[in-house]
Amino acid sequence: MHIHTLDQWQHSHNFSVDRHEAESKTKIVLLLTVITMMAEIGAGIVFGSMALLADGWHMATHVAAFGIAVFTYQYARSQANNPRYTFGTGKVSILGGFTSAVVLAVIAFIMALESTTRFFQPQSIQFSEAIYIAILGLVVNIVSALLLDDHHDHDHHDHDHHDHDHHDRDHHQDYNLRAAYIHVLADAVTSVLAIIALCAGKFLGWVWLDAIMGIVGAVVIARWSYGLARETGSILVDGGIDNSVKQAIAKAIEEDSDNQITDLHVWNVSQNHLSVTIALVTHYPQQPAYYKELLQHIPSLSHVLIEVNQCHGEPCLD
Repeated sequence: MHIHTLDQWQHSHNFSVDRHEAESKTKIVLLLTVITMMAEIGAGIVFGSMALLADGWHMATHVAAFGIAVFTYQYARSQANNPRYTFGTGKVSILGGFTSAVVLAVIAFIMALESTTRFFQPQSIQFSEAIYIAILGLVVNIVSALLLDDHHDHDHHDHDHHDHDHHDRDHHQDYNLRAAYIHVLADAVTSVLAIIALCAGKFLGWVWLDAIMGIVGAVVIARWSYGLARETGSILVDGGIDNSVKQAIAKAIEEDSDNQITDLHVWNVSQNHLSVTIALVTHYPQQPAYYKELLQHIPSLSHVLIEVNQCHGEPCLD
C-alpha cells in the first residue's frame, strides 16, 4: 500500500506571475519619462505654456507611477513564498494598478484646476519653442507606448483559445503593465492636445485654447482613471468574477450524479489565477479529487477546496 507523506499532500500558494520582460520595459519607459519630464517642465516655465507645463508635471506624476509599477514587480517576486501572505503576492501587481489609477485621478484634478486658473488669467506663450518640446514629448510617448503594448500577446492568446469567454481573456491581463500603458497614453493625449493648442495660438491667435485643451485632457484622463480603478478595485475586494465562471462550475458538479452545490465562492488570488471553495451534498459521495477532476476544463482554477456532505435517505435531486 502506498503511503502519502505530508509533503505530497501540500501544494504551493505562489500564484504570482514572473514578468521580467514587462519589468524591464517599464524601467526603460521610466528613464525616458524622467528625461522628457525635465525637458518639458523646464521649457514650460521658460516659454510660458500651460499646456506644455501641464504635460511636464503630468509626466512627473507618471514617474512616480512607473516607479510603483517597478516596485510591485520586484516585491511580488521577492516575497512570493513568504508564508505571511495566505495566497502569495499575486494581488500586489493589481494593487499597483489601483494605485496608478489613483495617481491618474490626482493628475486629472491638478490639470483641470491649473487650466481653469490659466483660462481666467492667461499668460504670454513662446509658441514656436513650446511646440518643438511638445513634439519631442509626443515622440517619447509613442516609443513608450510601443514598448509597453501588451495587446499583441493578448491577441495571440485569444487566437489560440478562441473558445474561452470574454472574462477569461480579460482575466489574463497584467493590470500593472496596463496601468503603466494607460499613463503613457494619457501623456500622449496631453502632448497632442498641447500641440493643437500651441499651433492654434501661434497661427490663429487662440491663446485661450491652451487652457481649454488642459481641461479636455483632464476629463479624458479622469475617465481612464475611473475605468482602471473600477476593474482593479473589484478584484482587490474579491469581486468582479463573471457569472459564467460560477455557472460553469455549478454545471460541471451538478450534472454528475445527484450532486447539489450548497455553497460556492470564487475569487481572484492573482490576475491569472482563481480560487474556489465548494460545499456540496450528494447521495453518492466521492473523494474531493473526483470533483476536482470534473473542473479540469475550466481555465484559471488554481486553488480548489471541496467539502462533500452525504445526503441520507432519498437522493438529493430527482
